[in-house]
Formats: sequence, structure tokens, C-alpha cells
Amino acid sequence: MQEFLDTSIAFLPGVGPKRAELLGKELNIVTYRDLLYYFPYKYIDRTKFYKISELDPDLPLVQIKGFIKGYYTEGHGQGKRLVADFHDETGIIKLVWFRGAKWITGSYPPGVEFIVFGKPGVFNGIINMIHPEIEEAAKAEQRISSALQAQYSTTEKLKNQFVTSKTISRLIGNLLKKIKFRIPETLPPFIVSEYHLMDLHDTLFKVHFPASPAEMEKARYRLKFEELFYIQLNLLRFKTNRSLKNKGFVFSSVGDNFNNFYYNNLPFSLTDAQKRVMKEIRKDLGSGRQMNRLLQGDVGSGKTLVALMSMLIAIDNGYQACLMAPTEILASQHFQTISKLVEGLGIQVNLLTGSSGRSLRKTIDETLRDSSLHILIGTHALIEENVKFKNLGLVIIDEQHRFGVAQRARLWEKNLNPPHVLVMTATPIPRTLAMTLYGDLDVSVIDELPPGRVPIKTMHFSDSERNKVYGFIRNQIDEGRQIFIVYPLIQESEKMDYKNLQDGWDTISRVFPAPKYCISIVHGKMSPAEKETSMRLFKEGYAHILVATTVIEVGVDIPNATVMVIESAERFGLSQLHQLRGRVGRGASQSYCILMSSDKISKEAARRLEVMISTNDGFEIAETDLQLRGPGDIEGTLQSGIPFDLKIANLGRDGQVIEYVRRIAEGILEKDPLLEEERNYVLKSEMKRLFSVKQSWSNIG
Repeated sequence: MQEFLDTSIAFLPGVGPKRAELLGKELNIVTYRDLLYYFPYKYIDRTKFYKISELDPDLPLVQIKGFIKGYYTEGHGQGKRLVADFHDETGIIKLVWFRGAKWITGSYPPGVEFIVFGKPGVFNGIINMIHPEIEEAAKAEQRISSALQAQYSTTEKLKNQFVTSKTISRLIGNLLKKIKFRIPETLPPFIVSEYHLMDLHDTLFKVHFPASPAEMEKARYRLKFEELFYIQLNLLRFKTNRSLKNKGFVFSSVGDNFNNFYYNNLPFSLTDAQKRVMKEIRKDLGSGRQMNRLLQGDVGSGKTLVALMSMLIAIDNGYQACLMAPTEILASQHFQTISKLVEGLGIQVNLLTGSSGRSLRKTIDETLRDSSLHILIGTHALIEENVKFKNLGLVIIDEQHRFGVAQRARLWEKNLNPPHVLVMTATPIPRTLAMTLYGDLDVSVIDELPPGRVPIKTMHFSDSERNKVYGFIRNQIDEGRQIFIVYPLIQESEKMDYKNLQDGWDTISRVFPAPKYCISIVHGKMSPAEKETSMRLFKEGYAHILVATTVIEVGVDIPNATVMVIESAERFGLSQLHQLRGRVGRGASQSYCILMSSDKISKEAARRLEVMISTNDGFEIAETDLQLRGPGDIEGTLQSGIPFDLKIANLGRDGQVIEYVRRIAEGILEKDPLLEEERNYVLKSEMKRLFSVKQSWSNIG
């Protein structure tokens, strides 16, 4: 059966080599299985037929039954179109096509009864339908049919070759007719029966051709359950196997370094959230199992402090620690912060980046090897082969989504035994998303800001109110403050966006002229050295305003920057807006985030801007973002490359199913960690098929 499902789609009646190539390129449908698992994105009730006399341009998609009277052309040049008069016993409607005239007149002859499906419109007072779906009424009765007609996503290229949603439905019908046996189960019988799931054979028939809404929902639930269950089972099995394989260093004592810091150098009392997370980390470090923990916390929540205290525990137990950040500016910032925090404690800290000189590198090399260097902070330079630790016990990776798996693996390999790993992110991740993307890591959350932080005030202004904003910026600069002005940069329209940035720079330069005002600019077309110089001008207070695309560095701390102006804010997602807002509010002064938009924006964009104004809570924002946009864009901000392809489940809407299947997967692995029991044979073989290429978002080794 598996071999049958792996048959090339080219062998299916109605496809052939050319169409097979097109389906492969456009929709990634290469085999019978791919087609069977290409699920509808919505369903339309096709039980109702309208009379032509009942049609109205306000109606949604409708279907009518009748005959084509004849064809003729109208218009000239690009407006030239094929028109057919289509009639039933109550009236006439015009069917209109702007392409494919020869094929249409040859395929749909007058005098044959057709079912026509499409959106009614009106032109010159006459009801019409543009590019409708047409099917012979007699043939419609012969195909697999259902009350709810599945609608499939297609592409412009496919539509131009007359491969529509209806075509895909017909091909799936052809395939299901070809299957003369029951499709074997991909879940063990005990799971299907215990959790009252529809069997796979019926599921695949009914998800494409449901007889009722209830039947469709039951089929879709079975498929979502299976999809999410196997993702969770894979993540949890990976986690289980790793804990069985990798024994961790035991950090049994909390010694002088930690205690001296805690009682003498701690800049402020820990929040309850920081205390909770420290307990979780201490438990990991003393367990004898290698720690692999994700620490997520909003901007300014105190992750760096937790990271330092974890490193002090490693040092108390005779081990070294390192912290890797994605940019030199961020690494330098960590170095300065941590050096200041451990002042007077006898803890040796150093910084290694791409621009570190030969003599510094020599010093670092010597002190690493004789273990007198306790903490090394750096960029990608840490993973260079010649950087050797005597006894690396703890690796901390900041903004971990900025590093590839291979880069992180090289840190892992600095020891014969793998060190403990703590990965940190300032991108708040909704619980169910974290469970799926980082499901093989233990997750700690700092969901509380230190006391005394002044909340950022967020305001929305449209283009017509721009002069007010410039006046406000002027006042802030007069008070000695600095300003970020950020422009969107979206890949698909990079040229246009670059022009927006240049126009913005020209405008800002006119409104805030030299020599009174100094303005820096940062964008993706600049070299790393140029970016670094511009950022330093701003960071060191020489530049009043930084005009930038979203390449401004994540996590860079500029306490004197109190205003973040985000241009075309309606083009950003919530998570990105929140990240940008977090670049201000680092000092004791009141900070502001100003969202600029065009005068007219969509309802969805208005909703996003309202959310930004109403809350500073990153986790609340992330949850709303997931609901509004779905996971696609959010995943993109976390890591490049998705380790799984969701065909039917939705991480934004199926949170309850994720939590449910994770508990089921945990229960199975608790009893049978290696899936060796006979009843788990199907699970083991499906896992092998689905995850033959090892991929893990959080895999460090």
C-alpha cells in the first residue's frame, strides 16, 4: 500500500507528465500520497441551486443550472473578452472570460446542460459572472459528490493552465476511485479506539467529500490529532533519548562566588519570576542530566541576571562558562554589564569577537587553557576551532534563533562531555507555539518586569498629523534624548522600501537640519563595518536620530533613546512592533513609541495598533498575534527553516489539541521510551517515515 501511495502523480488519469510537473513545482504534489494529503482550505454548500432571476451582486458564490445560447466577443485590446449568454427558464446571465477563449468554446458547446458556479457581479446594469467554474450536469451526477464542496488553494500559473480547485477535486476523486483496498492505519488501534477517532480510510474520503458539516469536522479533527501527535512524539522522544544518552556535569554546590554576588553585588531584589526560574535551573544543574533549557522573557525582564547567576554556579563547581551573542554590539554590551556586576568578586571575564586583536586572542587562549578565565563572552568567534576551554560546563546562547544549528553544535563540541545549555530569547512565544517549536527543551518563562520600570507610552498618529510628531521629537532632543525612526523592509518589495527609507532620510534631514542635528542611518545594503560605525555614533550619543530599517540590532541597550517612531506601522506584525518598541524604555526616563500609519488602514491593521496601545505585555501580544496572523510569520521571527510541514493543523487555533496530544505522547514514552513494545510498532514505523531527516529547532548537537 505504501508503495502505491508513493506512485508518481503522472500516472493518475487526468494528469500526465506536463501537468504532473506543474503540480510538483506549484503545489509540491508529486505522488498519490501528496494529492491525498492536499487538504481543502474551506467548504462551500453545493446543495442549493439559484434561479437566474434570484441572482444579486451582493450574494456570495452561487451555482445555477442552464444552457449556453452562444458565444461572442466584446471590447478591444486588453479589455477584449469572450462572453456567453447563459439562460434558464427565469432569465439570462452573461458569463465572461478574459483568456482561454479557444479552449472554452471548444469545451462547453451550446445546447448542453451545465452547472455554473461563481460570484455574481454587475456591469452596465446586467448581471454577469467572470471566469466561472463550469461542469456538465450529467458528469456532475457521475463523480464522487458531497453536500459540501471542498475548495483547494491553487496558483495563478495553475489557473492559467486550467488547473482550478474543481480540477484538483476531480483528480482526488479519480484517485479515491482507483484505491480498491482500505488505506492502512497510521495510528495504532489502541489510540484510534481509546480517543474515538475516525479510521484513516474513512477520514481521507470524508475530508475531501463530506456528506455533512459534522462528518467534515470529525475527519479534520482526526487528521489534526495525528499531525500534532507525531510532532510532539518526535520532540519528546528526542528529548528522552538525549537525557538517556548525555549525562550532565553535576553542579552540587552553590558556593562563595554565587553567595558573594547575591548578598553584595545584586543590583536589585529578584522578582518572583526570576526566583522561580533560578530554582528550575539549579534543579537541572544538580540533577546529573544535561540541562537543555529555553529561557524566554520579555525585553527588560532580567534574563541577563539569571544567566550570570547560572554561570556563577558553574564557576563555584570548578567549571568555565561562555555566553554567545549574535552581534559585536550585543556581545560588548553583555561584557560591560557582566563585568560591572561581578566587580570586586575576583571573577575573570573577557570578550572575544571578530575584531579582537592578536595579543588579546593570545591572552584569552592562555587563560582559557589554565582555567583562570571564568567567563568568556563573544560572537561567532567563540566557535572557532582554536578557541579551547579547559573545562566548559555551561553554554548560554542569547537570541538563539539568530544562530544556525551547525553553529551551535560547534560550541557543544568544545568538551568531551556536553556542557549544560541555556538558550535565551526576548521574543515572547505563546505557550502552544513554544511547545511545538521548542518541545524538546524545558521551558522557563520570566513573565514579570523588575519594579520601578516606567511603562512605555504608545501612541498612534496618521500621516496627516506628522507635524505634531516632529514637534514632539524636537522637544525630546532639546531635553537631551535620542530618537529611533524605523522604516519597514519587506523582501518582496525591497526596492520600493529602500526608496521609502531614502525619502524618509531626506525628509528627516530637512526637518532636522545639520549642524544643529546629527542623524545616523542603518540599512541592509550597508557593509557590517558601516552599520557598526553608524550604530556606535548613536550608542555613544553623537547622533540625535537613528533612521533605520528593521536591521537595528535586537537587544541593543541605549538608555538615552526615549522615542521609537515606527513608520508604516500597519505593515508590521504585532511581535515585530513589540520587539521594536523594546529598543526604548531602557533608562529611568519616560519613553514613547509612536506608531505612524497612512490615513486609511484595514480593520485588521487597526486592531493590531489598538493592541499595541492597550498593553506592554509581550506574552499577551504574542498570543493575539498568533490568533490574528497564524504562526507563519511568528515562526519566521524565531528561526529560519521550519522542521515540519503542517498540512491541516493550525498552531494558532489548535492549542487545545496540541496540549492534549502532548499528554498522550508523554504517557506512551513514559511506559516505552524507545517504542519497542509490539503495540507501538505502527508508531515506530510512522516516525521513521515522517522524520527520516533529523531536524530539531533546539538541537544543539
